[in-house]
Amino acid sequence: MPPFPDREVLRRLPKAELHCHLDGSVRPATLLELGREHHVPMPANDVDALREFMVVRDARDLEEYLTRFDITLAVLQTADALERVTYELAEDAAAEGVRYIEMRYCPVLNTRHDLELGQTVEAPLEGLARAQRDHGIVGRLIICGLRNLPPGISMELAHLAVAYKDRGVAGFDLAGGERGHPAGVHASAFEYVHAHGLACTCHAGEGAGAESVREAVYACKAQRLGHATRLIEDPMLTEYVTEQRIALEICLTSNVQTRAAASYETHPLRRYFDAGANVVLNTDNRLMSGTTLTDEYVHAAEHLDFSFDELSTIALNGFESAFVPAAERDAMLASARSEIAALRGDAR
Repeated sequence: MPPFPDREVLRRLPKAELHCHLDGSVRPATLLELGREHHVPMPANDVDALREFMVVRDARDLEEYLTRFDITLAVLQTADALERVTYELAEDAAAEGVRYIEMRYCPVLNTRHDLELGQTVEAPLEGLARAQRDHGIVGRLIICGLRNLPPGISMELAHLAVAYKDRGVAGFDLAGGERGHPAGVHASAFEYVHAHGLACTCHAGEGAGAESVREAVYACKAQRLGHATRLIEDPMLTEYVTEQRIALEICLTSNVQTRAAASYETHPLRRYFDAGANVVLNTDNRLMSGTTLTDEYVHAAEHLDFSFDELSTIALNGFESAFVPAAERDAMLASARSEIAALRGDAR
């Protein structure tokens, strides 16, 4: 067996991250500072203890994993806080070779105090613009509806996403616990964004089975699928998704944490890749999963025997599947291919 790709080479590998939750990727130090600033008590009073508390190690399912978001959302209720955590996430991503990142979140969850919906979008966009100036990383936002909220709210968020379509919002998503909350209930919101030329992804096959993925594909017409861990249970649907190049936004660590996969070794990523599926590696939630995108590439190498060339293909899939205009996508792909060619010698 060839040696695993070197971690430093994987850090330098040009990467795109397409599935990263803004409110799940706050720096522990920032979380502590914002808690003190806004008089929100934290479950721990020093950075290391808070970091350890926020990593979910004992969740029984997706729903239990999601409870940690109550802590981060409690301090993400001002424009300054949203701008700051967006900038810091982009800065951290840039340091590990991420050239392009799509951050997703549900803006209605940031309006508990005085913010209006438009402000919850404009503040992160300012953070992304500042990060691009300082670090060269390109960032976009994805607006999420939530399965457990009324479909009327999803429609409101679909209108919000379309309103900012040409100002930094790249797509629309449906997130939240799947069990008992079918995506089809929110199909009208997807129809609206499709009609206005905005791309869509949808969480599916993480907290429910392949039938949830089928609904995301056929009822919501999602161009990408968040997680899709249990898609593998339906061979015909898996073949269709593969043939259509519908991207699978794979998040190894969080899938193990939520028990969508029993272990890294049994995760279906390898089977998807070998079948020719369009798979992309992502962090999901850097804080709750205690991970980085480099970590996720290392896990794929160490637990699923991915080679440097295979991981390079996954990296290129990320740029190919980005929700950006074709010319921008082609430019990112060309640049990434050039960087990968230069890295290949170091990977041998």
